[in-house]
Amino acid sequence: MLTEEEKQEILEEVKLYPYPKVACLDALKIVQNHRGWVPDESIRDIGEFLGMPADEVDGIATFYSRIYRHPLGRHVILVCDSVSCMVMGYEPIYDHLSQKLGIRFGETTSDNRFTLLPISCLGDCDHAPAMMIDNDLYNRLTIEMLNELLEKYH
Repeated sequence: MLTEEEKQEILEEVKLYPYPKVACLDALKIVQNHRGWVPDESIRDIGEFLGMPADEVDGIATFYSRIYRHPLGRHVILVCDSVSCMVMGYEPIYDHLSQKLGIRFGETTSDNRFTLLPISCLGDCDHAPAMMIDNDLYNRLTIEMLNELLEKYH
């Protein structure tokens, strides 16, 4: 069930568009901001709220790689695995993160602190290799930088 706060925020977005269903992506982001992910029930509720079939909402949710359909850790690490990052040293960065955290792509640490995910491009190719932790972009990564960066996120 959408909370009253979520409904109000979605209604504010709906006002910006000629048709309610155009606000679907915004509604997904709102739910995710409140809950950390978008559960199946929220897909149905958003559909009902915007007058769309749940399958259509789910199609939009699954199209976007940053709409999360399962619970994640408190911090999400997105490691760019594009060609530019690969050429500039993505693999040692990923290997170090994976070893240090004890997880591979798609997994969450046992303390629920981090989830490690690949992303096909962060748009920072001229400063590769790059990654994001939550909404913070880091580039020109070196293995030496990683431990210090991880300590910033509790």
